[in-house]
Amino acid sequence: QVQLVESGGGLVQAGGSLRLSCAASGRTFTNYTMGWFRQAPGKEREFVAFIRWSSGFSYYGDSVKGRFTISRDNAKNTMFLQMNSLKPEDTAVYSCAAGLGLLNGVRPGQYDYWGQGTQVTVSS
Repeated sequence: QVQLVESGGGLVQAGGSLRLSCAASGRTFTNYTMGWFRQAPGKEREFVAFIRWSSGFSYYGDSVKGRFTISRDNAKNTMFLQMNSLKPEDTAVYSCAAGLGLLNGVRPGQYDYWGQGTQVTVSS
């Protein structure tokens, strides 16, 4: 049974940084694409970034490009999202997701498994 558990959310001032983690278990994720999405109150779920587990290829949404970095630690089966230069508009619940064999994982519906989410709040 696949489990994804996020951690690292919290309250930070604008301009600050946070590092989110997504601990994955239940299978080997070599052939998976892992993604980060976020959802603010009253808004649709938004793509943040994805990484292909085997190659490390990554891709970012326009709103976070140049500020956020996605990475993974194969030995720990953990994915990370380093968030720098945070803005109040980055405030949302951030969720990680896993999808088998995705080449382009920018849509939530492409993913098979989801974590419960972690709250990120950026104060102005």
